[in-house]
Amino acid sequence: MELSTFFLLGGFAVFVGVLIGCVGIGGVLLVPILTYIFRIDIHIAIAAAMFSYMFSGVIGTLIYAKKGSIKWPQTIWLFIGAAPAAFVGAKVTLSIPGQYLEFLIALFVVAAGINAMRNQKSKEGSLNITNPFALLSIGVVTGIGSALTGTGGPLFIVPIMVSLKVAAHTAIGFGQAIQLPIASLATIGNFLYGSVDLIVGGVIAGGIIIGSTFGAKLAHLFSSAIMNRILALVLVTVGMIMIGRVFWYLPYKSLTWL
Repeated sequence: MELSTFFLLGGFAVFVGVLIGCVGIGGVLLVPILTYIFRIDIHIAIAAAMFSYMFSGVIGTLIYAKKGSIKWPQTIWLFIGAAPAAFVGAKVTLSIPGQYLEFLIALFVVAAGINAMRNQKSKEGSLNITNPFALLSIGVVTGIGSALTGTGGPLFIVPIMVSLKVAAHTAIGFGQAIQLPIASLATIGNFLYGSVDLIVGGVIAGGIIIGSTFGAKLAHLFSSAIMNRILALVLVTVGMIMIGRVFWYLPYKSLTWL
């Protein structure tokens, strides 16, 4: 890897890490950056991204737990559902063509934005979900979806929790905690069934550690109501950018699929 590429990739990783630490959503940008800007195969990009999320998961979980934003009884049920689902998802990923994975990422970002926009029309969330079956189901969806799209977990679980009227800090806290088991099991699956570029993954991990540390601390400077608004804005913006890029490249992709 050239020195300029090293610093550029590390800089992007820091930016993504800030978003992951602050609002949970941010990892969704990483795979497109790796594929479109650095021309890395999407399967390698997803594997490297999942590897880096192990580190952001540790950092985010420690900081959010210290601030009291992680509810551990519910988190355990989410872990039980998400971890094995992520392992299975890592194997399924290798059998799906790269272009479909790209489109899948865009669809989930748009869905996340829609969920956030709908939630903005209601009062601030405060619901505490305790049903084990519901938590297991959310964990399974999050685990499979995250492994398939290389988004780590927050992209799925944060919008789901916000849509269910869970407070923003708590929803983001769930997203931080869920990264570690999902990323770990997905990475094990990637090592067994595919490949993990440790150089790319290591550079990304270094940047994400720095960014997520700052972002997690930054998030707790704002009230839950403000975080709800910030989260909705990030989701909608990212969703619009992603779906716009998919349609922009659609004619070119259509030709390359022939």
